Amino acid sequence: MFRNFAKSTLAPGPQAGESRLPAWRWLFPLAALHAALMVPLSLLALYHGWAVVQLATPAAHAREMLFGFALAVIAGYLLGPVPRRQLAVLVALWLLGRVGVLTWPGAVVASLADGAFALWVAGRLVPRFIAAKKWRNRLLSPLLGMICLLAVVTLTWRYLDDMPTTAPLMHQSVLWLVLLMTFMGGRVIVPAVNGYFTREFRQAGVGVQPRLEAALIVLLGLAPFVMLLDLLRPLAALLVLAAGLLVLTRIWHWRPLDCRERPDLQVLMLGYAWLAIGLVLLARSWWAPQHASTALHAFTVGALGSLAGAIMLRHVILRAKGRPERERALLPLAGLFATAAVLRLWAIEAGSAWLLLLWASALAWSLGWLLVAWRLRVWIRRLPSPEISKLDSGQERGELPRRWR
Repeated sequence: MFRNFAKSTLAPGPQAGESRLPAWRWLFPLAALHAALMVPLSLLALYHGWAVVQLATPAAHAREMLFGFALAVIAGYLLGPVPRRQLAVLVALWLLGRVGVLTWPGAVVASLADGAFALWVAGRLVPRFIAAKKWRNRLLSPLLGMICLLAVVTLTWRYLDDMPTTAPLMHQSVLWLVLLMTFMGGRVIVPAVNGYFTREFRQAGVGVQPRLEAALIVLLGLAPFVMLLDLLRPLAALLVLAAGLLVLTRIWHWRPLDCRERPDLQVLMLGYAWLAIGLVLLARSWWAPQHASTALHAFTVGALGSLAGAIMLRHVILRAKGRPERERALLPLAGLFATAAVLRLWAIEAGSAWLLLLWASALAWSLGWLLVAWRLRVWIRRLPSPEISKLDSGQERGELPRRWR
């Protein structure tokens, strides 16, 4: 279904001589600006009665950040080079989908565009990862399909009253995103660390750690299903606790203390560490039932902010023939996203100061993404010509990068 939809409706074949652009060229800066804007708008709608935007529920806010922001980052990173006209259509669908949160007569059209964007991304990515040889890489196919399907299903919440399934589905969506960040984060960090150790110390790094990666996939793949039954919540807590400990073990094997000269690698590892923090907090909330918002925001603020921001910048810097370790914005970015995450977690227990802390967290988050957007603009202007570098040539032919095969 995804393959046919992508080919027939939204992704006509490129014509002879048609130029291509990497999807990240447009989606990365737009996603950064969207992230900077949407959190303050959500607070205005949730706590200050700002009725212009339809973000006055936690579910609406979560949906926009997961399936507006995060899905754009995923699409930008994985789609590779796309014919210019197709990319223009894709970006137009995404932009139109974003104004669906506004109260205006065209909201239904915007929702249809948002759903079309998710289906287009699924149609391009799901078949591509089915072709992977290893089962751990093929996992990306159903995982990406699930995330895109949830993006479409959750659009119905704008037109229906709050349903009993709203909160569980959003928790499921975050957990699937955690599995995706755990897998993809490892596949980004491992070759970067290995390359550094090979050049500087003449020794290989620890590698992908296939058994540990497989264990993480099994644990994090089972947890979303097990947590659905209240009687099995303690078991789900043990699964995510074990996964959190394995994430910490994996980071230790990457030898972060030996990467002192590579702040870009340390920032990536810090983002990965936020996954472990979130998993431990989630295990606590499932074992001794309490509000799960704390754990979920460790993922969506700490991990997603640090990992996505660092990966986006590093990706563009490399294609501009720059050196990521010389990017001075990376450490301030890590500090801003860590501050945003800590303040957001603290707000749950802050008593009367909770709203002040939420706004302080939002300010740190927005400043972080504005910084990302600015640095992306700087590096994109330094891109060599043609804009598609040799690093993207395999994807231009429809091939998977070697680490995904």
